[in-house]
Amino acid sequence: MFSELDPLLHSALRLAVMSVLLGVESADFVFLREQTGATAGNLSVQLDKLAKAGYITVEKCFRGKMPRTVCRMTATGRDAFAAYVAALETYIRK
Repeated sequence: MFSELDPLLHSALRLAVMSVLLGVESADFVFLREQTGATAGNLSVQLDKLAKAGYITVEKCFRGKMPRTVCRMTATGRDAFAAYVAALETYIRK
């Protein structure tokens, strides 16, 4: 039997963001944009969706006079990502 895939993580860009964040303690907006190839506007919208779901935290701060947005995966996000991978494996094994 197939497991249901989390629709929030089934988006290519949101899955890419979560995959990047899984391997780092935190990542800033510029790094995530470079790693995913997303436009700034699209990435911003997708980060907001992940934050509203509690999968990531988004901290806005300054480095000197430059604004900086830093993202971190939450425990809820790690659990959701692990569940997504487990659900995906039910499709691969069939």
